[in-house]
Amino acid sequence: MEKQFLIDDFKIGESWRLFKIMGEFVGGVEALHDIGPAVSIFGSARIKADNPIYKQAEEIAALFVKNNFAVITGGGGGVMEAANKGAADAGGTSVGLNINLPFEQEPNRHANVKLVFDYFFIRKVMFVKYAFAYIILPGGFGTLDELFEAVTLIQTKRIKPLPVILVDSEYWSGLIDWIKSKLLAEKRISAEDADILQVLDDPEEIVHAVKKVVII
Repeated sequence: MEKQFLIDDFKIGESWRLFKIMGEFVGGVEALHDIGPAVSIFGSARIKADNPIYKQAEEIAALFVKNNFAVITGGGGGVMEAANKGAADAGGTSVGLNINLPFEQEPNRHANVKLVFDYFFIRKVMFVKYAFAYIILPGGFGTLDELFEAVTLIQTKRIKPLPVILVDSEYWSGLIDWIKSKLLAEKRISAEDADILQVLDDPEEIVHAVKKVVII
């Protein structure tokens, strides 16, 4: 079986793997450099097509396409599949950035631009490099990872400010309350940092919030 823990595999004499890393970067940039304005949409891979969140992701993606945005997802199932489907069915660019995992992640059939990565960190660069906004639907650890990485990059001014929108106020309310009652109240972050996050439910409002700060 192919070695699973790739990041641990840099042993003496194996620096040739750096060329594979470079190749993944080059492949991503070559495939995405001309996609135009895009949003990266995140959420659980584990929801099914009959889940209201699936339908919501599909609707949001389609609406972004109708407003001249491409849609980027992780290329897997659940919310990713729904967003790719919504974008493709609306006639837009539907990007799936898949990752080789030993479980869970299978490419969905709705992405019309498909890339496969071995390294998470390269995939993460592609998500943020080409995104004009991050749209975060309910999800688990992977979704939280993408969320807080984007927030940290914005906070530390390593990337341009972009809208980071949490979709489903009921789902995210506990997290927002904790950020305010702990991080903000105890001065672990500033009020400006807390304002990076927006919480919205209506697809039209979500697209409008992005268009307010993005000139196409």
